[in-house]
Amino acid sequence: MSDPRTQAPSQRKALDTERHEATRITVIGMILDAVLGAIKVVGGLLFHSQALIVDGIHSFSDVASDVVVLAVMRLSRQAPDQEHPYGHQRIETLGTMVLGSFLIAVGAALAWDNFLRLLDTEGARLPQWPVLVAAAISVLSKEWIYRYTRRVGLAIRSDLIVANAWHSRTDALSSVVVLVSTAGAMMGHVWLDVLAAIVISILIVHIGWRFAWDSVKELVDTGLSPEDTETLREAAKSVEGVRNVHELRSRKMGQDILLDVHLVVRPEISVSEGHQIGMRVVAAMRASFDNILDINFHVDAENDDEQSPTSETLPNRSQIREALEEHFPVDLPPNSRFRLHYLKNRVHIELFLELDGQQQRPDSQAISQQMESYPWFGSLHIWFS
Repeated sequence: MSDPRTQAPSQRKALDTERHEATRITVIGMILDAVLGAIKVVGGLLFHSQALIVDGIHSFSDVASDVVVLAVMRLSRQAPDQEHPYGHQRIETLGTMVLGSFLIAVGAALAWDNFLRLLDTEGARLPQWPVLVAAAISVLSKEWIYRYTRRVGLAIRSDLIVANAWHSRTDALSSVVVLVSTAGAMMGHVWLDVLAAIVISILIVHIGWRFAWDSVKELVDTGLSPEDTETLREAAKSVEGVRNVHELRSRKMGQDILLDVHLVVRPEISVSEGHQIGMRVVAAMRASFDNILDINFHVDAENDDEQSPTSETLPNRSQIREALEEHFPVDLPPNSRFRLHYLKNRVHIELFLELDGQQQRPDSQAISQQMESYPWFGSLHIWFS
């Protein structure tokens, strides 16, 4: 893996660039939302369109959400530090949840208010043609800012910016509803204007719920989809030396993915070979998904899903050496080495001895029979040189 010290400057530069792009597009959208909100609210009051007034309030809610986006992006695009080693992307998730909750509250209040108006439309005045002009301007401008903002959000991999783009798209869609309802109301169906206001309010609630719920799922560490998980599992199993992947856990932080994976390898390989296999798995997984932030792999000699994990009470190296010395016919040479295999709750021992021509080779079978009195003993194999 690359040295994090060499990654830090480039990572900070990338975060600064993303923060700049997010700020620029959000400020542009905020100015546009403020202008459109004023036009629609004033136009709705002057030319008797309740739907246009609600649409204008929707535009002003965009301004409020833009302020939230600016604050959250400034915090969430900070580089990782000692207290936040994985970065600050969860602040963005929290901001998206706040934005979604705000939309739900605004939409629900507007829907209730206009539902009461729908029950009593007597005395309501017909909207006038300038309402159509204001709605048409809103449709064109909000569709433009939606496409622009969404493109930037996808480029910098920001759910919050994409969510804000969709907030703009709902404003464009609500203006389409205003166009249609105003045309119908001008033909004498004045109730269409109020009904359109309710439809727009419900649309705001729906978008807000989607943002808030997706953010909640991320905050409680909901994993990747079964399809994506299986893709990662197959990528790991394709690496030579991997016998099985018996545990794969995932969670998201903003657009980034965090993974924990347990790899089953041959029990007789060295620690360094097991680590090298794990590094190849990391490379294979990153080739499948380019937004993986961190992969923590654990190398297993056996599949814990098929049997109980090896007990932590099994003897360690020094205890095993003491047990062997009790049953060894001669003193163990100081240059003797052990290789221990902890499998199926037993210890299998490989002993490497260097003997000169005068020394007699110990009988490994006889020593093994004596060692069988230990419940943890599995087998003994002695190598001579």
